[in-house]
Amino acid sequence: MKHTLFEKILMRHTGRSAITPGEIIETAVDRVMIHDFFTPFCFAKFEEMGFTRVWDPEKIVLVYDHLVPTSFVSDSRHHKIGDEFARKHGITRVHRADGVCHQLMPELGYVTPGQIVLGTDSHSVTYGAVGALGTGIGYTEMAAVLGTGKIWLKAVPTIRVEINGTLAPGVYSKDIILQVLKDLGADGASYKVLEFGGGTIRNMSQEGRFTLSNMSVESGAKAGLIEPDSKTLEYCKKYISPAGLKGLAADDNAPYEKRLEYRAEELQPLVACPYNVDNVKPVKAIAGKKIDQVFLGSCTNGRLEDLGIAAGIVKGGKIHPNVRFLVVPASRDIYREAIRLGYIETLVQAGAIVNHPSCGLCAGRSNGVLTNGECIVSTNNRNFYGRMGDDRVEIYLASPATAAASALEGKITPPRAEADGTSIDLQ
Repeated sequence: MKHTLFEKILMRHTGRSAITPGEIIETAVDRVMIHDFFTPFCFAKFEEMGFTRVWDPEKIVLVYDHLVPTSFVSDSRHHKIGDEFARKHGITRVHRADGVCHQLMPELGYVTPGQIVLGTDSHSVTYGAVGALGTGIGYTEMAAVLGTGKIWLKAVPTIRVEINGTLAPGVYSKDIILQVLKDLGADGASYKVLEFGGGTIRNMSQEGRFTLSNMSVESGAKAGLIEPDSKTLEYCKKYISPAGLKGLAADDNAPYEKRLEYRAEELQPLVACPYNVDNVKPVKAIAGKKIDQVFLGSCTNGRLEDLGIAAGIVKGGKIHPNVRFLVVPASRDIYREAIRLGYIETLVQAGAIVNHPSCGLCAGRSNGVLTNGECIVSTNNRNFYGRMGDDRVEIYLASPATAAASALEGKITPPRAEADGTSIDLQ
């Protein structure tokens, strides 16, 4: 019997030689992550259920990223409750303003290939980029997992997304996932898994892969998996050996519910227009739309590669005088390396505002919220009503290249093909 990567991970955890689609399976989890937004609700429910101790404090990670720095008095309560719970249960893996949870989890080795990792955030699907089954759960379910270390998972169908060929200059992984969202729709993968593969993915950087997996949930997917390979191993080399990748590949001719196939050369810069992630259009089709702000950051596109691409585009230029350009690195390590490589200096000289590592504007809590009548180009993952301020702020989701090009011009602008930050010397 042939199996998908999703099924292979379930088989690894249960010791079974086969998985039948539709089965509901009890399995142990390898790690959980709870961010500051859900600490009061999760821990209150934990005690309401009658638990007095967590199943394993070493496998629990608390991350303060959505509410840093605190913007409202109520935010401080979230931090206090999280700290008290950690002290009570001996949880030492606590990260305060170290970066976005979905960047820190793989960066610090809390997620490695083949694991099952749950988070109180839908974008926990990001971990699929290293071949881990990451998925988001609600605070009630997380409370139960904290007490038992187990969860029921359904063997859901998988949609295979195959991309082959070479992306044109100015086209990035963000454009790939926006095309997929356009074709699938915002509910086209509900309670299913997306599995990405093909030559384009094999040649893609690990950072680019994170972007694909991160936004798979925008189609409703429970996971966005990519087969781990030598690039994954290099990224996770501190925490896993080559033997850890054994068996983490879908079988040839695995039974996919559906296949989407793309030629990379045919893809172009895209933008998700208000107010849905699947309202996708070519950047050139709406070029010239006046903007007020640009946001470069989030668990989707706040990585070193993203900062480098943007820095390469704005180098020697100036941000449009009517535009606020906010840059938020996804972690402290990324921030430090971006300083060393000259990316931060280049961005600041161009007129960008660089903030501390956090979710920043993506969470809509601080650092640049907008009011009705304003328009933003953003590299994050959602453009719903009220996501970044008032309920009619116009949010356009795009790649770091499109965002940087738009910041220079003061209007939505396709990235120049030659302005590829991955190949520009910023030293």
